[in-house]
Amino acid sequence: MKNSPSLSVGALSRRCFLVKTALGASAVGSGCARVGFAAEKLSPPVVVFSKVFQALKFDFEAAAGVAAEAELDGIDCPVRPGGEVLPERAVEDLPRYAEALRQRGLQMPLITSAITSTGSPHAEAILRTAKKLGVRCYRLGFIERASDLAQQLREVKAQLKDLAALNLQIGLGAVFQNHSPSGRSYLGGDLGELRQIVSGFDSAQVGVAFDVGHALIVHGDGWREHFEKLRAHLKVAYVKDATREGRWVPFGEGDVGQTGYFKMLQQMGCHAPFCLHIEFDWSDKGKNKTRAALVKALEGSRRVLKEWLAAA
Repeated sequence: MKNSPSLSVGALSRRCFLVKTALGASAVGSGCARVGFAAEKLSPPVVVFSKVFQALKFDFEAAAGVAAEAELDGIDCPVRPGGEVLPERAVEDLPRYAEALRQRGLQMPLITSAITSTGSPHAEAILRTAKKLGVRCYRLGFIERASDLAQQLREVKAQLKDLAALNLQIGLGAVFQNHSPSGRSYLGGDLGELRQIVSGFDSAQVGVAFDVGHALIVHGDGWREHFEKLRAHLKVAYVKDATREGRWVPFGEGDVGQTGYFKMLQQMGCHAPFCLHIEFDWSDKGKNKTRAALVKALEGSRRVLKEWLAAA
């Protein structure tokens, strides 16, 4: 996603690098381009899915302060029922959040929504507001798998066709996340299904937010074969650490770092944004649910991710 191969992270401040490369107009639109084994080391923008901030009921200024202290590049804001920003408040509240981030040199390159069709509540207002603020893509809402899967896939693709047209008009893209079952079975959790869903769409309008943790849980080592068929649609890399048995653990304590995933991205010349998902227990079962504990968890997660990227 770099604008020019002559730019290097060492030649620019981390904040300047973020602005000049990853969050420009081509940031999410370009995703990954196969450039061979001589690609530069991965150094993408790293943001956090700020759902984790809701545990401490931060206002926007406090949330931005925590992200800055943890040396992140920005956030992925949940704009959905029960999220940091409610869909009906997006026009008013998203600009306030974006400004709080901007004051600290941070960005909001993506948001997470409950949007699944053009008819989803407040969909167009959310997307147009997000576009004005520099958001480049939004995660689609979850869709529970139906009993008649073939019929459901046809219906979902028809809905996405309309969304893709709206995305093209507005100038941003949707991303579909793969998710392992967690009491509910979500469409696209199986990567074969996900390929059927995004197939035929321009990835600039409908792409993939690939979650290697969920992929490992669902497919074991078989996730690699599926990823090869999806990687042209990769726009965002969601990162969390997990065991193969399905347990979320602090970064560095699970199996994700040994999957070879980051080496694959390196070989692809991929500079898509990386989004940390803090799914592990960072508060000692609620006994240490403090700002300091959250910052420590964020700093540790970012550090381990950087180590994975450096070793790729």
